[in-house]
Amino acid sequence: MSDEHWYEDETGSLVRPYTVTRGRTEPSGKHTIDLMSRVTALEAEAGRPEVDHARAALLALLRRGARPVVELAADADLPLTVVRVLLADLAEAGLVGIEEPRRVEPTGPAADPELLKVIVERLREL
Repeated sequence: MSDEHWYEDETGSLVRPYTVTRGRTEPSGKHTIDLMSRVTALEAEAGRPEVDHARAALLALLRRGARPVVELAADADLPLTVVRVLLADLAEAGLVGIEEPRRVEPTGPAADPELLKVIVERLREL
């Protein structure tokens, strides 16, 4: 972090998360942002909108390399709901790309629903 934000290191954030998202708790309906969605910073073009401090901080983290949403939230030290809203805003502005995670169908014993029921029952017994 830069020296100009030293107070946040010592006292915690002085701005409430809902203020950063302007009271929104869900990203816009245009974007599906899963915990494991991979986010990439896109090349800035002339005429792109300016972003506030919170969105600029996320972009700075993403410029180090693409990463999953959950990792980005941990690195930014922001609640996941806030990060999802901010990422949707950045995606709408054309500043980030969001890839949905690949879905892998389980095979072998992990695909057997009966086995999974037995495991759940045994865990409840503990």
